[in-house]
Amino acid sequence: MTRLHALVVVHEPGNSPGLVGSRLEHHGYELVETLVTNDLASASGRFDGGEASDHDLILVMGSMYSVYDTSTIGEWIDDELAFLAAAQRAAVPVLGICFGAQALATSLGGAVQRAERAQIGWHPLRPERASGLPEGPWMQWHYDHFEPPPDADVIARDDACVQAFTIGRSLGVQFHPEVTVSNVEVWIEAGGADELLAAGIDPAALIAETAEMQAGVVDRTNRLVDWFLADVASRSPAAWPGTLPATRPR
Repeated sequence: MTRLHALVVVHEPGNSPGLVGSRLEHHGYELVETLVTNDLASASGRFDGGEASDHDLILVMGSMYSVYDTSTIGEWIDDELAFLAAAQRAAVPVLGICFGAQALATSLGGAVQRAERAQIGWHPLRPERASGLPEGPWMQWHYDHFEPPPDADVIARDDACVQAFTIGRSLGVQFHPEVTVSNVEVWIEAGGADELLAAGIDPAALIAETAEMQAGVVDRTNRLVDWFLADVASRSPAAWPGTLPATRPR
């Protein structure tokens, strides 16, 4: 049996696919990572995802950067956006997380802007009842928010911003379903401690809270990935415009 192939776009070292990656592997996906920047002190990098149509699924992780900050990430962001637009045309499912959701939205005609306030820590979320997206709490760590692309279906929002949308076979979520204690520790060590303190959050307390929540997060993330694969990534391309016929069953 041919194993399914999932490209994981990692923008900086340490942003692992975590719980989302583990659940994709449970469903038979082989994860192949492409690293855009390899130095936390520099945004210099290169996006190389190959041909979008060569992948069965694309997972786009978060980033410390902003999609609109082309003076900083201009070496690679246009290539990534073009790649995500090509994935949509080729009916390849995309799951975008935080920056990944913002990039997905931008590539399909949406926009990203600085948010009025940052969202950091564990926050409740109540999606639209008709969606299969599990309720929170979910981990948030972002300073930007996205406007979803035209024709997107917004399935979750809170008092801060749109939190999730689907379009075609793709899903973008502003929150972090992949998060583990290890993820949070890496973010804190990479400069997040100062951000937390500035927001009035004790880094050690956030790590402890994440550890306490881990069992519930694993269950919610598993259900999110299961729903994404069964109900979103499996949609017929004929149901939405702008795509090419799938070249193989997905």
